[in-house]
Amino acid sequence: MGTVYLSHTRGGQPVALKVIRREYGQDADFRRRFEQEVQAARRVQGYHIVPVVDHDTTGELPWLASAFIAGISLHDALVGFGPLPLPAVFQLVGCAARALTSIHAAGVIHRDLKPSNILLGSQGPYVIDFGIARAADATHLTQSGGLIGTPQYMSPEHALGEQVTPATDVFSLGLIAAVAATGRHPYGDGGAITIAAQIANTAQRPPRLDGYDERLRPLLERCLTADPAARAGTEELAALCQESAGRALGDFHGWLPAPLTAEIARREQSVQSPPQPTAPEMPAAPPAAPPTTAPAAQGTAPGTAQGAPQPGQATGFGPPPQTQPPGYGYPPPATDTFHLTPQSQAGQAPAPAKKSRRGLKAALVALALVLVAGSGAAAAVYVLGGNEKKDSDASDTKGSGKSDGTGKDKGTPTPAPTDDDGSGGGGGGDGQDVTDPSESATVSADTKFTLAFENQSFVLRTPAENYTYIDLDRPSIDIKAEMRDETREMSIQNGQWSFETTMGKSRGRTLQQCRTGADTDALPSLVGPDDFGKDGIIPEGSLLCTVTKDGNLAMYEITKLTPGEYSWEVPSVEGKLTLWKKSSE
Repeated sequence: MGTVYLSHTRGGQPVALKVIRREYGQDADFRRRFEQEVQAARRVQGYHIVPVVDHDTTGELPWLASAFIAGISLHDALVGFGPLPLPAVFQLVGCAARALTSIHAAGVIHRDLKPSNILLGSQGPYVIDFGIARAADATHLTQSGGLIGTPQYMSPEHALGEQVTPATDVFSLGLIAAVAATGRHPYGDGGAITIAAQIANTAQRPPRLDGYDERLRPLLERCLTADPAARAGTEELAALCQESAGRALGDFHGWLPAPLTAEIARREQSVQSPPQPTAPEMPAAPPAAPPTTAPAAQGTAPGTAQGAPQPGQATGFGPPPQTQPPGYGYPPPATDTFHLTPQSQAGQAPAPAKKSRRGLKAALVALALVLVAGSGAAAAVYVLGGNEKKDSDASDTKGSGKSDGTGKDKGTPTPAPTDDDGSGGGGGGDGQDVTDPSESATVSADTKFTLAFENQSFVLRTPAENYTYIDLDRPSIDIKAEMRDETREMSIQNGQWSFETTMGKSRGRTLQQCRTGADTDALPSLVGPDDFGKDGIIPEGSLLCTVTKDGNLAMYEITKLTPGEYSWEVPSVEGKLTLWKKSSE
């Protein structure tokens, strides 16, 4: 539903910002429901949750903010380190059940519990994003066929479109327990929609659990029943997990395998020493923040650490500068403090004095941090706040937003969601709509082209969570999803490729064959994992051609497909890129 940014307050404390995708932000029903759901989420208090500390629904793009803690998402942990030991699984599920108890007590249902929404930290696991998915229900986006939630981790009633209850989250937690312990989903390794259909049919065909450890099976049986009323309650589940773990749920000394513990420690250290900003064309000195920007009070995170990062995303929530997308995040250890926006954290800090929300945003320096799928590498960019038109004190710092094709904006950078619809280029729908040719530059049939480069190596790796944007003209790959929409031809999410120009298949490598393929053999605007490979429409050896946003002709030859870690992920692709530039004559 949005993009996450790791940021720092003026005092240097890490926070996280989540900016909502533009297509949601433009929906009035979504904004209204988002306001209601975030207000409800801010009432949630308890251990093992990442608290929402602030939000805004009145700006160009809605955002919400939370505290921050370094860590690793369960999704990334499973991808990078494999299944967890059974005692760790019981601790994880037991603590998550306690978090759900607090969430449900506030009248909130998570609705999208999945491995990327559970974070592993040195002080235990934490649940993020509770209740926010509900804001998108009943908007025109879902009424027109959109899907809110993650199909592989839905309950039967959720998959069938029926009323969801707290038991819905228990079912999802049972699925997470099975995957965390073995890497295998109880409903098989089919695609997302296939698994969702099997989940919906649970009453007729329950999942086979005989392949799971006999110590885990009672927990799975109590969670994965078709009847919500027959599922275990969260308190019962927590007690069962503590007994099975053989240790107190709150004892986190050595609770994770050594490699995971080391990775978490490395991330904690990197947050303490963030990289310096590298944007080359920043103003010589940032404009002075208006007097009202300094927060009036500091809040302290709850008694335990509250978070860790999502796969492929920075973690932490914090108030964003007006012009840049915020994100959301994960809380710091109890000893850490962070500056709050005018709204105080529920149950965490006294209400600060009334101050300008936009003024506080202008005081932030946002660090966008997106982890590459399956690796510890990261790309970062600092963005100076205070360049919103409404902030007259900083109006002269508004960046042009023009891209140099590298994913880094010239001047004061503005993260992509400010100018992009956040959809990754493909929009919603069923994935069968052919790309709108109007998105490509207008090129007449007699346009002349000149070869710019040929067979240049070009590797498209699948991101863990966020989007990767692709510019075929430069060429460049932006793993931070900051590239402006007028420069990119496609985007990649873990479950799909989205084409933003008409992408066709060529029968040969000549310029004319490529042009003909782009014009006459168009692919769907969205392609998923089942569309790749020898049985799909994009096998190895495919020649993909498009007229780019700049009016050039690009051909991408796919030489190798490497399947994703999970069946619902699109493969990583190795290939060769050829570009013919449009003649200026």
